[in-house]
Amino acid sequence: MSTTLFIINDAPYGNERAYNALRLAAAVAGKEGQLVRVFLMADAVACGKTGQKVPEGYYNIQLMLGKIVRKGEVLLCGTCMDARGLRAEELMEGALRGTLAQLADWTIEADKVLVF
Repeated sequence: MSTTLFIINDAPYGNERAYNALRLAAAVAGKEGQLVRVFLMADAVACGKTGQKVPEGYYNIQLMLGKIVRKGEVLLCGTCMDARGLRAEELMEGALRGTLAQLADWTIEADKVLVF
């Protein structure tokens, strides 16, 4: 199995960096023999917040991230969560609070690392 780690830094809305990262992550996750891991850092921790409401016809990062959670793993930087007042109980199902040590392990284990 090949492992791809996506590290996302940008907020879920305002630009399309997180959107494009998750589009690619979902495409990779849909391929045979691929494990996708997503680590959300900085403003990207808001991607893992539950209850996102967007205008009709607009992409929903929570739904996109949900597809990754079902096929791979999603962690959020705990320090970044704390800095933004995001609590673990506010996270979408399957997304978990993580640590820099876990990110280091994932980076070492990954065949590919993509940073957005």
